[in-house]
Amino acid sequence: MVTVLSDTFSLVNTWINELRNVDIQQDRLRFRRNMERIGEIAAFEISKGLETAQREITTPLDRITVMEVAVQPVITTILRAGVPLFQGLLNYLDQADCGFVAAYRQHDANDYFSIKQDYLTCPNIDGRPLIVADPMLATGASLIEAIKDLLNHGKPTQLHIVVAIASQQGVDVISKEYPDAKIWVGVIDPDLTEKGYITPGLGDAGDLSYGEKLQR
Repeated sequence: MVTVLSDTFSLVNTWINELRNVDIQQDRLRFRRNMERIGEIAAFEISKGLETAQREITTPLDRITVMEVAVQPVITTILRAGVPLFQGLLNYLDQADCGFVAAYRQHDANDYFSIKQDYLTCPNIDGRPLIVADPMLATGASLIEAIKDLLNHGKPTQLHIVVAIASQQGVDVISKEYPDAKIWVGVIDPDLTEKGYITPGLGDAGDLSYGEKLQR
């Protein structure tokens, strides 16, 4: 199932516009905060489908029965570009455990790239919802590799994938590979360039968040 958060106009559309706009996106603090905001909205929507349990709490006047999240999720992201989106999810799902994947694009002289994944740390996800944050879903190749390794840490009850901007090709690839996954995406762009970049896209989310890297 794919949910496009900007299909019905809301502030999400404004945040995505600012992420894309070359006159605004160079403000790194604003760029990171807009990514966080999209993560927060996604966390709110995901929370509606989490398993709940009843518990009693005491107010100053009485004891009442309330609903709470029964099993806390595990939130994961791919370093470094995914950190702001991940932080937005964690701002709202603040009792979650967390995992991290270190992966990057290794570019050649013609700016084509391959995916290198060097490191993963994650708690046991068996019997828990798993949320994977990846700001840009282009071909889907790196996300599939990350999820494949994460699933070595257990079998989650739910798989949620949170993306700010995706290509239609990337969404189709992930939906085919993980048909039970719920994909939450800010907006879906129609095309990829021949070098695998989303267009119109927004550029390099990691560089815009933290500065241009020396490694290519």
